[in-house]
Formats: sequence, C-alpha cells, structure tokens
Amino acid sequence: MEQLNRIEAPLCELLGIRYPIIMAPMFLVSNVEMIIEGINAGITGAIPALNYRSTEELRTAIRFIKSKVSGPFGINLIVSKSNFLYKEQLKVCCEEKISFIITSLGSPEETINEAHKVGVKVFCDVTDVKYAKKVEQLGADAVIAVNKEAGGHAGGFSYKELIPDLVKSVKIPVISAGGVGTGQGIKEMLKTGASGLSMGSLFIATTESNVSQEYKQACVDFGAKDIVMTTKLSGTPCSVIKTPYVEKIGTSQSWLEKILSKSKRLKKWFKAFTFYRGMKNLENAAFSATYKTVWVAGPSIEYVKEIRSVKTIVEQLISEYEQAN
Repeated sequence: MEQLNRIEAPLCELLGIRYPIIMAPMFLVSNVEMIIEGINAGITGAIPALNYRSTEELRTAIRFIKSKVSGPFGINLIVSKSNFLYKEQLKVCCEEKISFIITSLGSPEETINEAHKVGVKVFCDVTDVKYAKKVEQLGADAVIAVNKEAGGHAGGFSYKELIPDLVKSVKIPVISAGGVGTGQGIKEMLKTGASGLSMGSLFIATTESNVSQEYKQACVDFGAKDIVMTTKLSGTPCSVIKTPYVEKIGTSQSWLEKILSKSKRLKKWFKAFTFYRGMKNLENAAFSATYKTVWVAGPSIEYVKEIRSVKTIVEQLISEYEQAN
C-alpha cells in the first residue's frame, strides 16, 4: 500500500511537514541520526539541548542536521534556573535559526522574545489551561499539551480532559503529548481537536538510538502496567519503567528532600542538585548495564514489540492511520 502524501492537520501547515508528528525530545535518547531519519520519513523532531555537554557541541549537531536534510527540526530548552546553560543554549538556537524551540519547566518569556526576533517558533510544554493561557499571552506559537500518559515529565490530566479544554481556551495550535503509539491513536487525537502530536517513547527502541541494548529491550519487554511516577530524578513527577532498582529505592522524595525543596533559602540550589544528580543517574543507566537502572519511558511502550528503524515506525503509523475509522 502506498503511503499518504500528506495528512491534513494544522501542525503540517505550521511546519511544512507531511505528517503531524514531532518525535519528542528525549533526554539522552534523541540524536541527530534519529532526527534526520524522521525528517526523511515525513515527520519532524527535537533534541534536548542538555544532550550536549557544551553549547559548541549543540551548534555542531544543529549544523550537521542542516547539512543532511532541509526539513524543520527543533531543540528543547529547560528554561528553569536548574539549567545553568540555558542562556548560552538559547543564543545558539537563535544564531543557527532552527525551526522551533520547545520550552520546558520554567517561564518561556525570554525564549519567546529572543526567538521571535530571528523567526524561530516557540512551542511551550503545558499541563493545564491556566499555564496555556499565560504562554499564549506571552506570544507562544503553539502549546504542547503534556497529559498524564506522557513519558518523562508527565501532566496530571488525561488527553480526553486536557485537549478539549485547551482547544476551547486558546487560539494557538494544541499539540498532544502522551499515550499514543498507533495510527488509530493519531486519528483519535486529531478528532479530539489536537493540531498534531508529540510522540517519544515509541522511538526509544530504534536502530538509530544510541542508548544501551538493555534499555531498548526493556521497552520491548515491559508495558503500560510497568510504568510508575517518581519525583526522585528531578523533583518533578517523571515516568519511568518499574525495574527492581526503582522498586528498591522507592518513587517519592525522602522527608529531608521534601524539606529542602521547600526551603526559601535553599530550594533553588537543592532543586539544581537534584536535577543534576537525577540526570547523571539516567546517563549511567542509559548507556551501560548497571544494577542502578532507571529508564525513562511512558505507557506507549505497550506498542513496542521489537527494535526497528525510525522509518519503519513512521510507515507503520501512517499505514494504521489510513486504515483507521
């Protein structure tokens, strides 16, 4: 069966892509090869700036993607005070004039102002109507509606609650993030009013990903019932696979961690330390086999049955979309 030439959706119009899918930015997982293959397959994608140790490495990655493909792609910026490289990363994104920036975990005001000066679009992660209205007033080009089935930092509402509420409350495009792993799911989400989708966990177990074989295989072997939320990684609820190590250490902060995270004098530094420590733990687990295994993923790994290429996954999603009611 021939693939659809295009799916009619606002995200396709906004970015000039064939299919309304952003391969979600995933810490330590997303890389240039995945983005290039995604663009060649008719979608787009984004990489977390924190996947690079320096801003020069980030700049090199952006230029490499541009040398291989002409389609749009983005960079995800953590805009909270826990990201000490934020301002430098923003400067690189603006200087290189990437297609879009996705903001997370903080106020996007400065990012929107600086990005718009050079024609870079800004999509903001939101989990509720109140914040969505706020970023719309600041000038955001779209919101990414992070629901409670998202991988990584998840929201508190189901897509059935969140998407209709956001569509009624803001005039900018609403991109749904979380829980979708099939073409049928894509069609349902668009019918709900979403302008497009951000999909991540489905792409962890790909041949282009650089994470360990154990991490990829875990996405094949585990399912939706094996996903739990933890606040131990960054202080913010984050979805991970319930490995024996995660069960052992628990998923809630200790009484001391909770006190420090609320202290007016210490909370900035404690949150930064928690964030850094959590990211190092993830890095150790992502690239090597270790008994301290913490793998970030969302419930949509339920649909991962084997390790495949990015292209194969996109082709299957579009084939399923065509056949869906």
